[in-house]
Amino acid sequence: MKVTINAWADGASIPTKFAFGKIPAEGRFELSDNINPEISWSDAPAGTKSFAIICHDPDVPSSGEDVNQEGKTVPANLPRVDFYHWVLVDVPVDQSGIAEGADCSGVTPKGKTPGQQAHGITGINSYTDWFAGDADMGGEYGGYDGPCPPWNDSIMHHYHFTVYALDVETLGLSGSFTGAEALTAMTGHVLGKAAKMGTYTMNSTL
Repeated sequence: MKVTINAWADGASIPTKFAFGKIPAEGRFELSDNINPEISWSDAPAGTKSFAIICHDPDVPSSGEDVNQEGKTVPANLPRVDFYHWVLVDVPVDQSGIAEGADCSGVTPKGKTPGQQAHGITGINSYTDWFAGDADMGGEYGGYDGPCPPWNDSIMHHYHFTVYALDVETLGLSGSFTGAEALTAMTGHVLGKAAKMGTYTMNSTL
């Protein structure tokens, strides 16, 4: 099975237009274009009945105590956790890709409603938790929202776009399901998978 994202070479830096935040000319943070990249796949195993797409960053600080704090740096040895940027399941078996901007184009304050889309069913990404309690941004963030690692993190972040070929037409998920819940639902149903990775940082010194 093969996954193709032509916007960057595997392991290379993700262009800013696919990110939620970017390094501004002055200051620490600026909203970016937040467009989902075009992604396609081929050579799915025999018996495939649907696809799922998960994008996650395994490099997110396990503690937010020092995150984006002036005069502080998030240390490299801090334990890291998964942050989900795209949760999409029940992608029809006759579909072989998603166009650039089809799932997300721009930052939507308070998020996009998860659920049935033309290209599958979206769950919620981890910005839902990140912005919880924020009067301006709090809400459910469905579908894709791009990279925005801490601007004071000492390490580069890695974003894994994985396409799963599944032996069921539907995982039976609905509502505000998370990336972790989608992966649990896939257990025992994965016939094959393939991934593309890109890196991103908001730390100008990296």
